[in-house]
Amino acid sequence: MQQATREQFFRGLKAGVPVMFGFIPVAIAYALSARQGAGFSALETILMSLMVYAGASQMMAVGMLSTGSAMGPIVLATFLLNLRHFIMSTYVMRELPEKTRLPQRLLSAFCVTDEGFAVFSAQKDENRTMPFFAGLAVITYLSWVGGTAIGAFASGLIPQTLLNSFNIALYAMFIALLAPGLPGKPKLCLLVLFTAALSALLGRLMPASWALILSTLAGAAVGAVFTGESAPEEENLP
Repeated sequence: MQQATREQFFRGLKAGVPVMFGFIPVAIAYALSARQGAGFSALETILMSLMVYAGASQMMAVGMLSTGSAMGPIVLATFLLNLRHFIMSTYVMRELPEKTRLPQRLLSAFCVTDEGFAVFSAQKDENRTMPFFAGLAVITYLSWVGGTAIGAFASGLIPQTLLNSFNIALYAMFIALLAPGLPGKPKLCLLVLFTAALSALLGRLMPASWALILSTLAGAAVGAVFTGESAPEEENLP
């Protein structure tokens, strides 16, 4: 049993390597924004990644702080931006074995990210275990915090042109994780296109954070109806 647990854990670590390479540059970009834009100390910058662990929300928070926003609006905006995590965490909790204890589930919910969710949900049934998710969570969490530390202490040393390139790394990585699961799944392809188009449309009418939230919720609602468990061949959606 212990051997199987270790194997599952290391499988999770291995599966998280692509996410690690995406997280580190984006975490550096966040740290530089926090240090240079919001005036955070190195310790404050790292603590935010340790306790919040939500890249988009951290970016938005430091951006709002740099413009002088009050704490109340920042907390509300962060909550709204992270609403999608309710959907992703619910899915992950459902897929974990029933014997998984509550403390493990709570810690797992904290560690769910967009990219980790994409990797975990694309796994075969034998890999949807607590040790596998733990390995995935460890490598992604440490890479985010580690990247933050690099950026926090290297503030002022990284050229702005390089910083600008960091900002697209996470989006490129997420597309790379999602794309392999699309061939042969027309409903899922249509769902992805629908969500992306809706997000682009709403982005012209409202702030990007609201557009992301509403398009994600709409996509999830449509997906629940048209790509549900009635289609066995599409059970393992990425």
